[in-house]
Amino acid sequence: MALRLFNTLTHSVQEFVPLSQDGNKVRMYCCGPTVYDFAHIGNWRTFIFGDLVRRYLEFKGWAVQHVMNITDVDDKILKRVHETKMPLREFTGKFEAAFMEDLKTLNCRAPHQTPRASEHIPEIIALIEKLVLRGLAYKAPDGSVYFSIEKYRDSGCEYGQLVKLNFDEMRIGERVRSDEYAKEAIGDFALWKAKTPADGAVFWPSPWGDGRPGWHIECSAMSMSFLGPSFDLHLGGEDLIFPHHEDEIAQSEGAGGQAKGQHFVKYWLHGAHLLVEGRKMSKSLGNFFTLRDLLAKGFAGREIRYLLLTAHYRETFNFTLEGLQAARTSLQRLDECLTKLRELAGNATAGAAPPLLQQFSEALDDDLNISGAWGAVFEWVRDTNRKLSENALDAPAAAAALTAWKKLDSVTGVGAPEDLEVPSEITALLEARQAARKAKEFKRADTLRDELKAQGWVIEDTPKGARVKKINI
Repeated sequence: MALRLFNTLTHSVQEFVPLSQDGNKVRMYCCGPTVYDFAHIGNWRTFIFGDLVRRYLEFKGWAVQHVMNITDVDDKILKRVHETKMPLREFTGKFEAAFMEDLKTLNCRAPHQTPRASEHIPEIIALIEKLVLRGLAYKAPDGSVYFSIEKYRDSGCEYGQLVKLNFDEMRIGERVRSDEYAKEAIGDFALWKAKTPADGAVFWPSPWGDGRPGWHIECSAMSMSFLGPSFDLHLGGEDLIFPHHEDEIAQSEGAGGQAKGQHFVKYWLHGAHLLVEGRKMSKSLGNFFTLRDLLAKGFAGREIRYLLLTAHYRETFNFTLEGLQAARTSLQRLDECLTKLRELAGNATAGAAPPLLQQFSEALDDDLNISGAWGAVFEWVRDTNRKLSENALDAPAAAAALTAWKKLDSVTGVGAPEDLEVPSEITALLEARQAARKAKEFKRADTLRDELKAQGWVIEDTPKGARVKKINI
């Protein structure tokens, strides 16, 4: 079955066919973090969605070039730099490092390139110069350079490819200096912003005077620098569709670098919003979480990753702490099944592969239907547990199941928990309990079992003897 994805550009589900001549290479750009604070859980839903896309493309056999930008120059950052009186790189560096650390915690594959806007000013200026030469951008009296939507449309190009815009009701021709604005305020947007006193030391020389780039032009310049004037996939949250991604298209296609008949990007994928406890995330509501907040509550990165991967990327998702507890329980079920399979498999050679991989792949081929894919996984867990309890699996079958899981987990990325070191006092209690059972001191054995449970451990009997397993209390 071919991979089919919902393309925001065509507003339809389409078969995915890369632009490369041999069809083997996929070029993918993901809008990365704006490093003025720690990324929150809504951001992480989008980044994990991007990781899923990359992992599944690689699972399908494509060679992926994954570029994710680092926005280290924009209105919010300059405001914080001005308030803290810190140098730009010093201020953004700590949040960039935290983001990369969080990326590892959630087991997201590192992008192949992570360009910073501040290090691509020459490319940004060169792109603006092309737009000025083509008559699609102009210098304003204050020294800023704006993109003219009217001139762009007059040249035969379409503004509003990702969203439907009613130009009769919009104030076209007005200038919008802010990086973000509502549809009703559509207007010529800033490509280059003239230096102001509030910018402090954050500015660069340009043909139009000292200043800094607008947010939208940064992504156009960086994506085309690494991936060329036309590439396969552009990902981001649905909040970026307008104006950010729409402006990217206008700038990039306005510069005229694409071959005839090609777009700046062939497939646009957008992840839906995330709610927290049923409401829009807000610090004032107490439902605003960074990854670090959740880790401090005792949750693991793999539990957070799993929960964020349980809903379809185009569905609004309600993130709750109860959902995280349920994610923990689901992963425990999976881990227990895999542990039993490892014990049974030993060093056996894998037998015939189970149908799990095909079922999993068929679900993801359908516009990355991850909930359907997890449904196949847990149906397999139930079936496997039943066979294990009935002694209906042999070692080669168990080895084959583990091989299938390893391939499947190259996509889900939930992995397995780190080997948990059992404290010596817990081991001593287990040994004392086993000695009591052997001596037929069953009342003492039960007391020791209850003491273990009170400390968060349960005893499991396995073919290799009794062992303890950590539980949540």
